[in-house]
Amino acid sequence: MERTGKAASAPLAPARARNRRGEGGRLRDDIVAAAVELLDEAGDERAITLRSVARKVGIAAPSIYPHFPDQPAIMLAVVRQEFSGLENGLRSILDETGDGPRRRLYAVCNAYLEFARLHPERYRTMFGGLWAPDLGESSLTTQDLARLGMETIQILVDALGDCVAAGQSTSTDPSADAVALWLGLHGLAHQRAVTRAFPWPEDIADRIITTLAHLDTADA
Repeated sequence: MERTGKAASAPLAPARARNRRGEGGRLRDDIVAAAVELLDEAGDERAITLRSVARKVGIAAPSIYPHFPDQPAIMLAVVRQEFSGLENGLRSILDETGDGPRRRLYAVCNAYLEFARLHPERYRTMFGGLWAPDLGESSLTTQDLARLGMETIQILVDALGDCVAAGQSTSTDPSADAVALWLGLHGLAHQRAVTRAFPWPEDIADRIITTLAHLDTADA
């Protein structure tokens, strides 16, 4: 069913010029970009339909099929793109922070929380899973979904492992503790988004990071 509202009622975009030979990838990118715009505008992934995306791009809906077999395939491309952007941003923060494993871990955790704050609709879609249909009723497979976000977790695993190697964390299982740390960050990001009036302690993020990463408080 086509969603009504801001995204669905938007005027038809001007007809898109036909791609030259070899430029089919540009249309694919335009489709994904249109889906992201709809998500940001509506704040709800249900606003992203084949018809609404086609209208946003300025093409007929059937023109999408050579690039995406169905709406879930578009959503998968959106989520993959956003995870890639998050991962690149976290790696850039690590490069900019320089030496000091503890400082680097704090920097990457705070950058994660900032991404969630700046892009709430995208973040919710990346981790909410509301867009993922019954796998038997779409083109998606379990393998398509299994690796989503794993590079983000690996960044936390590596950063925590560096703290252990430097004697700044007492973690005996950085992989498991990094997952626990991610869950703590994710919970904080979610609650900040939905509980706007709660008087959060100013150092709540530091408390979560220090506790779940088993950081030595003597090094604080």
